[in-house]
Amino acid sequence: MNTLFADHALLPGGWARDVLLAWDAQGRLTRVDAGAAPGAAPRAPGVLLPGLPNLHSHAFQRVFAGLTEFRGDAADSFWTWRDRMYRVALAVSPEQLEDIATQLYLEMLAAGYTAVCEFHYLHHDPAGRPYAERAELALRLVAAARRAGIGLTMLPVLYRHGGFGPAPARADQRRFLNDVDGLLHIVERLRAAGVRTGAAPHSLRAVAPDDLHALLAGLPADAPLHIHVAEQRREVEDCLAWSGARPVQWLLDHAPVDARWCLVHATHLDAAERAGIAARGAVVGLCPSTEANLGDGLFDLPAYAGAWGIGSDSHASVDAAEELRLLEYGQRLARGERNVAASAAVPQVAETLWRAALDGGAQASGRPVGGLAVGQQADFLVLGDASLDGLSPAQQLATLVFAPRRRELLREVWTAGDCRVRAGWHDAAASALSRFLAARRSLLGAL
Repeated sequence: MNTLFADHALLPGGWARDVLLAWDAQGRLTRVDAGAAPGAAPRAPGVLLPGLPNLHSHAFQRVFAGLTEFRGDAADSFWTWRDRMYRVALAVSPEQLEDIATQLYLEMLAAGYTAVCEFHYLHHDPAGRPYAERAELALRLVAAARRAGIGLTMLPVLYRHGGFGPAPARADQRRFLNDVDGLLHIVERLRAAGVRTGAAPHSLRAVAPDDLHALLAGLPADAPLHIHVAEQRREVEDCLAWSGARPVQWLLDHAPVDARWCLVHATHLDAAERAGIAARGAVVGLCPSTEANLGDGLFDLPAYAGAWGIGSDSHASVDAAEELRLLEYGQRLARGERNVAASAAVPQVAETLWRAALDGGAQASGRPVGGLAVGQQADFLVLGDASLDGLSPAQQLATLVFAPRRRELLREVWTAGDCRVRAGWHDAAASALSRFLAARRSLLGAL
């Protein structure tokens, strides 16, 4: 049995003092006692926070983060950015994907993410042919996550069409395309490898109703389901033209949306759609840095009463605290108010955001990563730096989310009971960076 004692820890019910943790050989918490004596347990060098799940990632896109910030079109938009992204997607090799993902997952850990949901749609070789191992590229991501030590939920993506109607797929989407049986084969291959696996119908524009229902029928009953929806106004307009309904309303009317579902972005909603998502118990997956980078729009957080979590998506930022800060600041700019996400029960806005992102992210992950409680993974962060001296635990969390970022604030990052990062440094960081830089150099021409 492994143990750790913390003077202060953020538990599901709020802040607690003198907390003794114990976990088993699988990294699952067997004891979380507040008001305990340390006994022989080692003492954590600071305040304990539950690590956050990252509920939406496209790993290969990390290789060109920051490299599309130039005007290449008179009306640059999400859609022109997508064209550049496709060029990179056509060039990435399996080895490069693993190297890019390893670097990304190390960065996630160092920035407070202890689990990730990988929305994986890069399936085939550059000519669009399946690899001999149909799950080749998915298994590369699994290898990267295991090397880094980050928790993983794999979400192989069903991508069938180029638009509503359905419209034919584009030539530059050929690495993504699968029929339902081909996608389910990848799901089964990952499950056989011991990976927590769900599936992701990419979007309503890429998956027609018959294929959506066939996919749902072929999946295990407990499989997480993620889908891009209502990210762009054009998507809403096209869905209305196709079906007479807005995208989220179409899903609520035609799919068994429930607590297994994560509706990624869901930026452009009306009041009925917001209420419907909350009533069904689904999670909204918010990616504030990517949504800002791509000009998607702003989710109306105060108008939504349901579950939500955060993701880094295209990795314009890979920082859990920064995503929460951007989410809150967007609401402040839109409403002309401060501390929008705070509540009467939890007036500290950083704590409100952290706890909500933890709950929604754990639900979307379909894994026991919901915080410091018995039965959950021993995934946690240790805050500890001289710049935090004299601050209460709640003030230390507020400093992490809203003050200038110092690498040293996250003194340790633990997943499944193992310390992966100390003082911002992972043991595999140097070799991972070298391999990542080599992959990026070889792919620069694709931009």
